[in-house]
Amino acid sequence: MKTTDFSKVAEVYDNNSFRFDELAFDIHLESYIHGHPQQHYNVMDLACGTGIYLDHQMGHFDAHSMEWHGVDASEAMLGKAREKLKRGNLVQGLAEDLPYVSNSFDFIINNYAFHHFTRKSQVLDEVYRVLKVGGIFKIHNINVHDMENWWMYQYFPSAYKEDLERFWQKQRIFRELEDRGFKVRLETNYQMEKLKVTDYLQLAENRDISVLTIISDDDYYAGLSKMKNDIEHNPAKTMMNDFSELVCIAEK
Repeated sequence: MKTTDFSKVAEVYDNNSFRFDELAFDIHLESYIHGHPQQHYNVMDLACGTGIYLDHQMGHFDAHSMEWHGVDASEAMLGKAREKLKRGNLVQGLAEDLPYVSNSFDFIINNYAFHHFTRKSQVLDEVYRVLKVGGIFKIHNINVHDMENWWMYQYFPSAYKEDLERFWQKQRIFRELEDRGFKVRLETNYQMEKLKVTDYLQLAENRDISVLTIISDDDYYAGLSKMKNDIEHNPAKTMMNDFSELVCIAEK
């Protein structure tokens, strides 16, 4: 599978307002804390990127003694995270070889990033190793196998082929976690709606969405040109859009 060079994306990554609009208080972390009262908690954002999740969550959990960790393979992305975060431990490292001792973490989250790992099975082995017994591993991601008509794929059809290579189906995620001894609960949320094409042109132009970085330049500029032409001929043009999210909670 192809991979994104995040050193080329880091500077524009936070320009995507949707990354901030969709931020929410992590109810699963809150649920874990309520169900496991203790003096201190170690939380890891695996593939933390520019630190968006960590920055948003830290203030919500100030009443608890929390040690926040962010791990990412890209030093450029971590540089942006360090600009945001006044505290927390940010480490450059590979998810397939986590730089932590076994049984270290209470809660590990992986936001919109599991598809980036080229050795996914090894990542799951490492997560299991560093997670404490009773700890939670949370995967939150888009569910591309149920969203063939996502706006992205309508204008950049080669992106769908690439994503089918990068994303595991939900059944495989469930099975792989269960085979390692996790107790797994997996949920998906699907919606279909009409979107205005013009509202998504800036996202396409920013080219920070990872799959747009791995399709060919010819395919990218062809799709971008089609969006612009559609808007020019009909500024109010809409399209039907599939979107599906997956949340998987795995307890060791």
